Amino acid sequence: MRLNYVETGSADAPVVLLGSSLGASQAMWAPQVDVLAERFRVIAFDHRGHGGSEVPDGPYTMEDLGGDVVELLDTLGVEQASYVGISLGGAVGLWLAQNAPDRIHRLVAICPPSNPAATPDTWTARAAQVRAEGTQSIVDATLGRWFLPDFKDIDPIRQMLLDCPAEGYAACCEALSTTNLLPSLPDITAPVLLVTTDGDTSVPPETVVPLATQIPGAHLEILENAAHLVTYSHPHVINPLLLAHLA
Repeated sequence: MRLNYVETGSADAPVVLLGSSLGASQAMWAPQVDVLAERFRVIAFDHRGHGGSEVPDGPYTMEDLGGDVVELLDTLGVEQASYVGISLGGAVGLWLAQNAPDRIHRLVAICPPSNPAATPDTWTARAAQVRAEGTQSIVDATLGRWFLPDFKDIDPIRQMLLDCPAEGYAACCEALSTTNLLPSLPDITAPVLLVTTDGDTSVPPETVVPLATQIPGAHLEILENAAHLVTYSHPHVINPLLLAHLA
């Protein structure tokens, strides 16, 4: 599977991968890339079915999505990298820390859905809707969950969602519908930073907070007055947390 990616920073610096939210492309990391690139070799990638990556027919699995990242590391000749992921990208990061622990140096999981399989009908219904009506049918509801009402700079994210291939979005929904990462959380050995927000209705904080006691040594940050896509809306808060943990 060929993943599209954009590389920034020194080729000799430690590698940091950036994994995006469901429906978004690697461009959502614009508020982080330049800051991280001062210290790291930053590789922001598109999940399969998203952005410039290939769009195979679904359904996908979390093993598919995580395996794509391992293959990307192999292609780039990178033995080990740190990983920052939000939402779907956070779930992929947890999967990698569980299933490819030798490849993950440090992990930041932001608003990660750890057991979306607990509500499989939610995801399969959304997959069916997007296949039938396109991503435009879920854009307004998604933006309403991703941002608080007073955040106005949403047009770039809206366009990313509109541009996301319907099959890729739907097939990633199906991957989430079969994913339960809870059983293997105690096996994670990488240093983990968990981030959640008090206004996240996509992945409510009460589903993220308990992970901090299940992942050995995990550090938890609960951000106030923010919603799901906090990397985009609150980079002034997120970026210092990323630098401190990744360093």
